[in-house]
Amino acid sequence: MTTAHFSLHPLPPPRVILKAPLPAHNSTNGARRRIINPPCMVCSNGGQSQSQSQSQSQSQSPDDYHATLKALNSKGRTPRKSLGQHYMLNNEINKHLARAANVEEGDVVLEIGPGTGSLTHVLINSGAIVLAIEKDPHMAAIVSERFASSDRLKVLKEDFVKCHIRSHMMSFLGSIKSLNHSKSRYAKVVSNIPFNISTDVVKLLLPMGDIFSEVVLLLQEETAVRLVESSLRTSEYRPINIFVNFYSDPEYKLKVPRTYFFPQPNVDAAVVTFKLKQAAEYPQVSSIKSFFSMVNSAFNGKRKMLRRSLQHICTSLEIEQALGRFGLPATSRPEELTLDDFVKLHNLIAKE
Repeated sequence: MTTAHFSLHPLPPPRVILKAPLPAHNSTNGARRRIINPPCMVCSNGGQSQSQSQSQSQSQSPDDYHATLKALNSKGRTPRKSLGQHYMLNNEINKHLARAANVEEGDVVLEIGPGTGSLTHVLINSGAIVLAIEKDPHMAAIVSERFASSDRLKVLKEDFVKCHIRSHMMSFLGSIKSLNHSKSRYAKVVSNIPFNISTDVVKLLLPMGDIFSEVVLLLQEETAVRLVESSLRTSEYRPINIFVNFYSDPEYKLKVPRTYFFPQPNVDAAVVTFKLKQAAEYPQVSSIKSFFSMVNSAFNGKRKMLRRSLQHICTSLEIEQALGRFGLPATSRPEELTLDDFVKLHNLIAKE
């Protein structure tokens, strides 16, 4: 099969301004918190000569439009839609991802889908020791060759959603600690992930608070808002909101325009942070497995009352009585219950 090359277009993507982010959404209580805005970035010469501007750009942004195409063409690659490949062209966004995770010297960082290595470059320059997992063997070769002289990167050619990430991380952390390279007990996740695996990645990582202290992801904006904003009585309030808040404290940080990616997707993106909880901080339920089984059952059937959707667990009357014990009406529906409400309901039903 012949692989086509991308031609190197003479003009970069449209010049845009990174606007200040929307107020952050705190999914725990619905409050909006102020966040620190990143510097306003205007892609213009700002009074400098063209040669000065180009020189400064080349020294500060080794992963711009032309460099990205050059890296892809070196392996005869084109971005694969099936893998959700969209490469970040604005290095300031990569820096913001690293800052959001407070990446420092000696931190161990997991990166999912490093692509051409633009974010990897920022993480290593911040002092991190990076484990990168890349499904595309050609991209794995590109990032491996780019950092061949660095001892701060290990690349695994695997599908993240299918690999044994816990085993990989435990082995990686063990090897680093034996060399006294890591300063922290916990690792971090910083990634610009393919939009089509966002939910899978979140479900895999958030329960791993024993390994990771925080997860910082660049997601499709709609997904970011849906995961972080847990407003009751809306069609967007789903079991994933309960899951996210059970295992973490999420925060929406920054909207990222679609024009900063190559190829340009049809949607904007957003940076989201998840501060992972330790097991002792999880809501107290008798069984996590049975708790989420109950939550998923509760949401099966559009706008179905809990006394009907949970009949396989106990009788309708018992469910009504359990709801009444913490002040909820007998006709309650799942989209009307908070995480705390579901915890109380589960523990009452489990005891009965």
